[in-house]
Amino acid sequence: MNRSFQRNGLNFNYFVDDFTDPWVKPSTIFMLHGAMANAQRFRSWVPPLCRDYRVVRMDMRGHGKSEVPSADQPLSLSVLVDDVLALMDHLQTESVHFVGNSAGGYVGQHLAIQHPNRIKTLALFGSAPGLKNSQALTWLPMVAKVGLRQFLADTIDDRFPPQLHGTPQAEEFLDALSQNDIPFIGRFIEHMATQEWADQVHKIQCPTLVVVPGAGRIGSADVYQPMRANLPRGEVLTYDGERHSICEYLADRCVADLRSFLLRHP
Repeated sequence: MNRSFQRNGLNFNYFVDDFTDPWVKPSTIFMLHGAMANAQRFRSWVPPLCRDYRVVRMDMRGHGKSEVPSADQPLSLSVLVDDVLALMDHLQTESVHFVGNSAGGYVGQHLAIQHPNRIKTLALFGSAPGLKNSQALTWLPMVAKVGLRQFLADTIDDRFPPQLHGTPQAEEFLDALSQNDIPFIGRFIEHMATQEWADQVHKIQCPTLVVVPGAGRIGSADVYQPMRANLPRGEVLTYDGERHSICEYLADRCVADLRSFLLRHP
């Protein structure tokens, strides 16, 4: 179900899907998408999850149907964490199983570090400890030159494997992500590209699933090494040969691994 709430005068869009039995008090899965995406990118994940969990999906500020903040409003990981906490409080939800894709996982990591009592488990898909060691800052001049959709099409090999280039799935992905407000997305990526917290991942104390796209082109695979070495309760899976957008084109595999993880950490 599509809903909205306000925080500091900004409208946020979110979805709640719950097909659990009415006599059961289900745990909540909170899903947060990556940069340039939106909550609807998790649409195919919902049916296998919402029979056993209340599934909440949020459009981050400036994404999807959530309002684009003005240029003078602050934008930081702390602000994004507070947006998530505001929705959790709005829904009267004390703690969640947090699922984050890419930048959504950055928010989840900081939420787990700063507010450990609000996170039962953390599942990260294509989400390293920061975007600083990547080529992200090179994206902005390319977007300025050719536009967002053409940039995404020109770099599709970063996100989808060759056999999916030009397919209806890839074209729908390009159409959806190209709808973003470009000045805001520029601010968003510029901020994320300065962030790195590999030295803090040991502070994430909850059970954590890290799914690494083995042939990811957005940052190198070795940026995940601090998670392999220092997450106290971490489980790392590598999808060999796969690109960054595993949540898009490998949704069934991602959901199966998520469900298996949650069953081990109820």
